[in-house]
Amino acid sequence: MSSSFNNLIQLLLPSYILEHFELVSFEQKQETLHLYLEETNKPPVEYSNGNLRSKGFFESITLQDFPIREHKVYLHIKRRRWLNLTTNKVVFRDWNSVAKGTRFTQEFASFLKEISRY
Repeated sequence: MSSSFNNLIQLLLPSYILEHFELVSFEQKQETLHLYLEETNKPPVEYSNGNLRSKGFFESITLQDFPIREHKVYLHIKRRRWLNLTTNKVVFRDWNSVAKGTRFTQEFASFLKEISRY
């Protein structure tokens, strides 16, 4: 995707998402925007000493994020997994990006909680 498009995406998505995920596609359906993200092939820091090989992705999860211009926004996120060639075990990052009991990002859930106080 073009660099100007990437600059725009940086304004719309949380920085923690952009640090570890790449926008691979998007789709607009009526009043809904779907953003498809894949975790980059950068192994978790805690396994930096291990001999890891990317072994694809887990099934995609869907999170609802902040609306944009009256469009509902859904993030379709594919988390990566790696095989530790030394231990022959699959490893992955422990993402805690879903607020408990919701399908919202932590940031969006915090926002909703805050505005419900008023």
